[in-house]
Amino acid sequence: MRVVNALAVPLLLVGVWWLVSGGSFYLPSPGRVAAAFAETWFSERVLTDVLPSLARLAAGYTLAGVIGVGLGVAIGLSSGLRAAAEPVLEFFRAVPPPVLVPLIMLFAGIDNAMKVAVIVSGCVWPILLNTVEGVRAIDEVLADTCKLYGVRLRHLVLRSASPQIMAGLRQALSIGIILMVISEMFASSSGLGFTIVLFQRGFQIAEMWSGIVLLGLIGWGLSLVFRMVEKRVLAWYHRA
Repeated sequence: MRVVNALAVPLLLVGVWWLVSGGSFYLPSPGRVAAAFAETWFSERVLTDVLPSLARLAAGYTLAGVIGVGLGVAIGLSSGLRAAAEPVLEFFRAVPPPVLVPLIMLFAGIDNAMKVAVIVSGCVWPILLNTVEGVRAIDEVLADTCKLYGVRLRHLVLRSASPQIMAGLRQALSIGIILMVISEMFASSSGLGFTIVLFQRGFQIAEMWSGIVLLGLIGWGLSLVFRMVEKRVLAWYHRA
């Protein structure tokens, strides 16, 4: 029954897509897109485009996680640091990451470092802000008690803030996928974003749609993996 419920909406959407396409050049049928998908992505493009994109996403997401959690714990534990940093954090959080792409290109060039930096620039904020809020929510009496035993950071702060941290990481994952594609649309010669734009400019519409479908499948797969990791990390929380 769960399988039927999970497949009902996707099958319905595919059916609507099939009816709406009607032989349109710009909206090819699911069959044409499926054929283009098999021809395009079951080839060397997996090595030249898909894997480089996933590597950049992994690097940017990991770096954002380290920076966000590290700074978030420090800011959350210090009221003085939090008061000083809050205006700056609110300012930079309000700046849309795609706007920073030209600026990042000036400092980081147009190679992989730029693309990773773009991903970090957007992913770091939900992780950082959720970590700060998670650390701030820790009971002060419990924190003072655990501090006496020298186990504050590992066994209290990170553990107590972990639900908020995981929520930030979940938000950052979807942002990272978006920025991965955007970063590859600028001065790039590989990656999913570059390839989709290349197909669009060459009027290879079915291939372009196949790239969009692949991005959706990648996002869905990564969300499943994250859900499994989150369930394991927060097993103690869900049992409480």
